Amino acid sequence: MEPAGSGCLGLADVHPPEAGEGAALMRRSERDAAADGRSVGFVLVHAGAGYHSESKAKEYKQVCKKACQKAIEKLQTGALAVDVVAAALIELEDSPFTNAGMGSNLNLSGDIECDASTMDGKSLNFGAVGALRGIKNPILVANKLLSEAQKGKLSAGRIPPCFLVGEGAHKWAVDHGIVSCSPDIMATKFSLSAFRKNRRKLELAEKVETEMIQTKKRREVSENAAVYGCGCWAENTGGHNVYSTAVSTSEHSFHSVVPIKSTWYEIAVKGCGEHLVRTMLARECSVALQAEDAHQALLETMQKKFVRSPFLASEDSVLGGVIVLRCCSCSLESESSLNREALLVEFLWSHTTESMCVGYMSTQDGKAKHLYQIMKTILHPRQIFLYPVCQLTLDPVQSGLADRGLEQRLC
Repeated sequence: MEPAGSGCLGLADVHPPEAGEGAALMRRSERDAAADGRSVGFVLVHAGAGYHSESKAKEYKQVCKKACQKAIEKLQTGALAVDVVAAALIELEDSPFTNAGMGSNLNLSGDIECDASTMDGKSLNFGAVGALRGIKNPILVANKLLSEAQKGKLSAGRIPPCFLVGEGAHKWAVDHGIVSCSPDIMATKFSLSAFRKNRRKLELAEKVETEMIQTKKRREVSENAAVYGCGCWAENTGGHNVYSTAVSTSEHSFHSVVPIKSTWYEIAVKGCGEHLVRTMLARECSVALQAEDAHQALLETMQKKFVRSPFLASEDSVLGGVIVLRCCSCSLESESSLNREALLVEFLWSHTTESMCVGYMSTQDGKAKHLYQIMKTILHPRQIFLYPVCQLTLDPVQSGLADRGLEQRLC
């Protein structure tokens, strides 16, 4: 199975984060940022969960690091969080090595159809596209849907759309200034080779084999990305929420962006889209991660709500992955009588697939880092790999990045 999708999570300062295509960004209040001239942020990306060819390991790592670097560079120019996230996601969509945008898996008719979604945790507005052809970067269309929806009702009191698919999504995108492209440029030699190989198998087999899970059916929404509550989820603090959360899930070519406030999570999920949809894994993770112990909450969610979900009881194996970025504001003691505000960040990742590749970077890092994990042995088809990766403090005055170290737990 090819790696399913790619995405990005990020946070910048203590300000509503924004997520899109498995991506999000949080930033400190504009007033505080302007006062000290510093942007404090963190970005986390993934190149999908599934099977990553070891022969392309270098390319997977490089595209993750490049996406992180683009996001941080954009952030430091003072760009809006959604634009920062989009910058990272465009890098992922443009890479021929990710199953997102250009180079995505073809459907049975030999076409590439992409999804993308974005959600604002403050307004709870949502924008998504599905089965979209002829647009190089579908995240731009999802972002445009979100921004247009935030303007309010259309003429005659019409409600603006939040989710468009197929030809209607393409026409709307072009009408709103997004440049179309020839569908032919979206396929790469790698995706075409996989398509031909899978098509031959289909011609010989009486039914679709497990290996064919990435070959998409014609004229249906091709991913889980666009499904509300499955592709992404975002909510600010307030009411019953102790933490602000941003969640994004991805199979093939999904990503999502979410603005939130003060405290923040971002989660991106990858794998078999049908499994993610039937369990609503993104929202389940968001709800569970209101708990104090993020690691235990994620483990229990992956176990009870995903691999052991009654909705997937008939499946031989359950495929998916998740990256979690959790953040809250904190006060640091300073030499002056006033404490200064910083960000306390934690990120984890988990998957049930053979491999996963992630990259991350903060504004206090000189370069992006990557984590590339291939599991040589799968003990059973519903095994969970869970990695508490690091805790760090992002200080707008001093570098406070401190990795806690990689700890692997097999469950």
